[in-house]
Amino acid sequence: MTTLIFLQGWSVTDTSTYGQLPAAMRDRVAQQGGTLTTLDIHLAEYITFVDAVTMDDIVRAFDSALRKLNLPNGEFDCIAHSTGGPVVMAWLRAQHDKPSLYAPLKLRHLMMLAPAHFGSALAQLGKGALGRLKAWFGGVEPGQRVLDWLELGSDESLRQNIDLIHGTDFSLSGTYLFGLIGDRPDRKLYDVINSYTGEDGSDGVVRLAAANLNATHAVLAQDPVTMQFSVTVKRSPRTAFRLMPGLAHTGNHGIMAGTPTPSITVDTLLRCLAVNSQASYAALCDAFANENAARDADKVELEPAGIFSPRVHIHDPRSMLILRLADDRSEPLPDAQFQLTAGPDASENELPQGFMLDRQANSQSAGVVTLFLNYDVMAGDAAVTDPRDSSKTLRQALVGHRPYGARVAPKDLSGLVHHLVGVTATDSDLLDSMGPHETTVVDVVLARRVTEGVFRFTSNLAPEDFRQPVQGADL
Repeated sequence: MTTLIFLQGWSVTDTSTYGQLPAAMRDRVAQQGGTLTTLDIHLAEYITFVDAVTMDDIVRAFDSALRKLNLPNGEFDCIAHSTGGPVVMAWLRAQHDKPSLYAPLKLRHLMMLAPAHFGSALAQLGKGALGRLKAWFGGVEPGQRVLDWLELGSDESLRQNIDLIHGTDFSLSGTYLFGLIGDRPDRKLYDVINSYTGEDGSDGVVRLAAANLNATHAVLAQDPVTMQFSVTVKRSPRTAFRLMPGLAHTGNHGIMAGTPTPSITVDTLLRCLAVNSQASYAALCDAFANENAARDADKVELEPAGIFSPRVHIHDPRSMLILRLADDRSEPLPDAQFQLTAGPDASENELPQGFMLDRQANSQSAGVVTLFLNYDVMAGDAAVTDPRDSSKTLRQALVGHRPYGARVAPKDLSGLVHHLVGVTATDSDLLDSMGPHETTVVDVVLARRVTEGVFRFTSNLAPEDFRQPVQGADL
């Protein structure tokens, strides 16, 4: 018998959020037979709607609840939706970092549905007046501390994900991670006040790139002599990731609690549960990549618009770029201007039209900004034909404007302590560190310039006023 636990997402107040998926999994496993014949299912009821509760609090309570299950052989499988994905990843991280404090249990398959690993653009709005009003009407609090974690570019989420990028492959120790996410919003749930609910490149709540653990950490470190950035790049261990065509975060087309339960969800989860070795995991990673490529090739959505012509959505792959601007003494630089450049002349005027889709600064961390970019517009793409008439073209072929670079202009170009403008080398291309449906965390590190005027000795024993120091040369 296999123990299968379910975790819900943020602000859930009852177990109806799981829909019929637990029962559908139980029934399909029983029908399928084979080595997996029986599921012992447990539904989580964890609290995110109390402002005082933190992600760490949830992880500690999750560990305690796991111990009380008395798991056979100390093993279990897990299906986690939305915020539940980061919760279980945080538990795995805590289990690794503090093994004496957390249960020595074995998580075999972690299947994450629309996991908000890198947060959600909606989190800022959930913390605002509208979010608090909605929570008040529901008789709960918004869950401020969890929303802080979920905000794009939060310090907590980045620490967790950068650890993962630089860490070891979980599959080497027999823990298999899977990320599954619907490829479009549910248009019927669109909120005219909040355009993020209808944002292409998301499932209406979580961006595809934010759900993908296949991520990159890039460091742009400024040389104090040449002022150019050297670029170092680290890719994460490979994780199985699949786009689920036609599904959204919630609603009738929701990936977990859709009505009826989406067969593609059940089928894909069973494929994940069948993985029992590194070889079979690698094979499923390859299969998912091929299925994602087929979905990306079939990128046109025609949204019905009543008596009018359908609205056309071209689902280009998007990328998220999370920028952290600081200097080499870890001082944040919130006023520094980060500018992407394009072409051999490294010009901001050569950037392709429509490449930038959204920009959001983190409200808690100074100097942290998330950019949402159209990957295909930047890389170039073939012409997009009309699925209703192959002789018609919806969009002409796009030509990439590579290489892409960066220019960072600090506000303090002079003074006792200052910074200088930094640029990437002409032979580097930032697009090499980005991927379709992926997130890249970019640490931009400017050299901190301190002048000799900050500290001097004098041999003059007479009183001397140094309220207006002479700046002098850089140290």
